Amino acid sequence: MNLLKLSWKYLTFRPLSTGLNVLLLALGLAIITVLLLIQDQFEKKMTKDAAGIDLVVGAKGSPLQLILAGVYHVDFPTGNIPLAEAQKLSRNRLVKNTIPLAMGDNYQGFRIVGTNHDYPSLYEGKLAQGELWTLPFEVVLGAEVAAKTGYQVGDTFVGSHGISAGSHDHDANEFKVVGVLDLQSNVLDRLILTSIESVWLTHEEETESDSSATVAHQHHAADLTREVALKGFPKTDEAKEITTLLVQYRNPMAAIQLPRMINSGTSMQAASPSFEMNRLFELLGVGISLLQGLAIVIIGISGLGIFIALYNSLKERKYDLAILRAIGASRLQLLFLIFLEGIMLTFLGAIIGIFLGHSFLSVIISLNEQGVVGSLQPWIFLKEELWVVAYALAVGILASVIPAFAAYQTSIAKQLTKA
Repeated sequence: MNLLKLSWKYLTFRPLSTGLNVLLLALGLAIITVLLLIQDQFEKKMTKDAAGIDLVVGAKGSPLQLILAGVYHVDFPTGNIPLAEAQKLSRNRLVKNTIPLAMGDNYQGFRIVGTNHDYPSLYEGKLAQGELWTLPFEVVLGAEVAAKTGYQVGDTFVGSHGISAGSHDHDANEFKVVGVLDLQSNVLDRLILTSIESVWLTHEEETESDSSATVAHQHHAADLTREVALKGFPKTDEAKEITTLLVQYRNPMAAIQLPRMINSGTSMQAASPSFEMNRLFELLGVGISLLQGLAIVIIGISGLGIFIALYNSLKERKYDLAILRAIGASRLQLLFLIFLEGIMLTFLGAIIGIFLGHSFLSVIISLNEQGVVGSLQPWIFLKEELWVVAYALAVGILASVIPAFAAYQTSIAKQLTKA
């Protein structure tokens, strides 16, 4: 007697009831799968993107906003800081290294970040083609930017004002692609890197008055052929500004003294990526716990539905079970038959639920292609998903216990006599 085949026949004999129970269980497991995938990849990406950055310095405002804008490039910057003040900070004895960032423009939503060659080196960025920028308006594309735009070395484009897409174009100068980074699986993939001088020149072009346009144009033309700063800060005698300064501590004492000194003694704000991200994860943890609770409730309801379906079907087919016993089936075989039905239902629900979870994440990513969520991988399978299957099977076994023992106690004489 093939119990597996017999159980499957019983399940497919009631397709509506079987389908609804499987779907309900699959929805609960899909929510858990999405949470597992987002939590695992989100934490890894956040940690990877902040690696090597001890402190972020920017304009006064929200510390979390400063971190999200300066490290992860997902929020609006809090403002600009004076270049002179940032240079003074970089000479502090507690500072080992600093990387200046200047932002304010984008291309099709991808942020154009002015910096020096230390920034791609911080993430061990490798070039897939071309070279790093050395002149104004030369740019290096992240792998994701290159893939989405289709640009290669030698192509040109015009940047737009602002961090988000949809603003006016800076059509006075075109950016020229001189390099494309290899896929890094970090924040570099979503950025367009150039020099700080490029960002300054882009905005200077629009702020010059009409009366000084000719002189300004001559200065501007001369600046375009001047090599940009590859390390440290750009050299200038003017009062310039940058957006953010990434800082590496020289020693552990700096973690205690430097943030306090910056926050109380300067017009700038200092924020620690590790501290702010821990705070963010704590805030997100409440929402994740609520969703996990909701998923568990749905799975519990599904388990109850499976129990009711098995129990009701058992009452309808007691005569069938008595016939099985009469033709030689043992009590244990009837018990395993019911357990098999519960296990098959939940196993099917687990497989569909995991597939739905990955599909849901794929849809979420497609709706947010340029944010942190857009860099997640929907079709990566985690070993924790095996626990989702094990959890579903446990629900199936628990839901089958009472119907299975009822089948075990089926009396041949009593049932056949009733018939």
